Amino acid sequence: MQSVETVLGVLRERGRRGLPCSELYRQLFNPQLYLLAYGRLYSNKGSMTPGVNGETVDGMSLGKIEHVIDALRHERYRWSPARRVYIPKGRGSTKLRPLGLPPWSDKLVGEVIRLLLEAYYEPTFSNSSHGFRPRRGCHTALRDVANTWTGTVWFVEGDIAQCFDRLDHSVMLRILGERIQDNRFLRLMGNLLKAGYMEDWVWNATHSGSPQGGAVSPILSNIYLHKMDEYVENILIPEYTRGRVRQPNRAFHRVWAAIRRAGKRDDRTEVRELRKQLRSVPSMDTHDPGYRRLRYTGYADDTLLGFAGPKAEAEEIKERLAQFIRDELRLELSPEKTLITHARTQAARFLGYEITVHHNDRKITGGRRSVNGVIRLRVPRSVVSAKQAQYMKRGKPARRPELLNQDDHVILSTYGSEYRGIVQYYLLAGDVFSTRPAATGHGDLDADDARQQAPLAGVEDGPQVRGHHRDPARTAQVLRSPGRTHRQEATGRTVRRDPAATGQEDGDQ
Repeated sequence: MQSVETVLGVLRERGRRGLPCSELYRQLFNPQLYLLAYGRLYSNKGSMTPGVNGETVDGMSLGKIEHVIDALRHERYRWSPARRVYIPKGRGSTKLRPLGLPPWSDKLVGEVIRLLLEAYYEPTFSNSSHGFRPRRGCHTALRDVANTWTGTVWFVEGDIAQCFDRLDHSVMLRILGERIQDNRFLRLMGNLLKAGYMEDWVWNATHSGSPQGGAVSPILSNIYLHKMDEYVENILIPEYTRGRVRQPNRAFHRVWAAIRRAGKRDDRTEVRELRKQLRSVPSMDTHDPGYRRLRYTGYADDTLLGFAGPKAEAEEIKERLAQFIRDELRLELSPEKTLITHARTQAARFLGYEITVHHNDRKITGGRRSVNGVIRLRVPRSVVSAKQAQYMKRGKPARRPELLNQDDHVILSTYGSEYRGIVQYYLLAGDVFSTRPAATGHGDLDADDARQQAPLAGVEDGPQVRGHHRDPARTAQVLRSPGRTHRQEATGRTVRRDPAATGQEDGDQ
């Protein structure tokens, strides 16, 4: 039997070369993949949350893995509906959002499928896509905008309305079938999409959307939305990008020629006045009809396009993107959140940041106006106000009774951790530390504490692997211990459970 590294390595190579995958379902029979998936999932808090059948990670064994593999081998594996619960959208929010809780076996099989699909599709994904991908995240998307979008004139903000709830199942299976030529695997995925959910012990069908609460949902969403990435990069960007550089601005060169003439006359006063005038005149033609630039970045269902050109063409880009999403993906752009923003006078909202283009004719570096056209990231004032409100009462800082009897170290540590939790995400913003007192109500904390954690904020790797659970062989050794539970493994205790006390044997679902 092939090792996990070999299986995933072969899939990555086939994906990189654009070759079809015809025997993906057979890889679900490899126990090593389930051990790797178990090592990634068992330490998550959600692994102890029961689904509709009450099954959790506690008591997991090699026998259960073999039982799942046997059901898959004979195509008898059935996905259970997710148990739907509602949780607050955020701290202090009264709005609720639905959350699906699948049984443990479905989580395990879903993680194995995620490993296979990610290995195969990850090499094909666009460099402009940053959502739910290894070594990518919100900060990598924002850095891309800040570092490469200089000179942008218009921002086209795009947000797909209820994207993950409206993914069309037939379109999803068609997209998977373009590269995965394995009917058994496609049937398994079709059954997963139609598994439904249980709410108040009533089964509800799912006619659209990605599976709720499962590990496979993010990769399926990326595969689905990759079609949009391809359309933008292969169709829109080539059409709306032309010209190597802008044409020189004649007005700029006329002023420059006047400066040279005044210099020859040794008229220093006129030279000084002309140089001041020169700073307000662009050196290149900002309305050059032969120069266009279109740039794109995306994070899941949030997209941002930067365009250097007239507004009429920016409107055209927006309409063409909306039409493609509607016709090909059967989704809709949100009218309230899909906007065209002037980059110099307004701020675009993307991933919680405000994005603008900075202009300053007075800042001269190396004889150039070095900051003109440069992207700036800012913390929205609404974010500061919302965070501040959590720590205030009637417009004044609120006391924290739970901290009154704590020593100074505990109080400062508590404030410091809450401060870092707020600021860490906004480390890329130029004004993040100017909001420190308002955000926390405590202005004496050291800003360097947050900067030390900056590398952690820039990477979102998805499920984390801890300790020896990177090694499937070590995981198998743990699971061979009879009666050893998830809680005992997490704490290192050696207490054993008597299977007879629970009425369960290895392999029972």
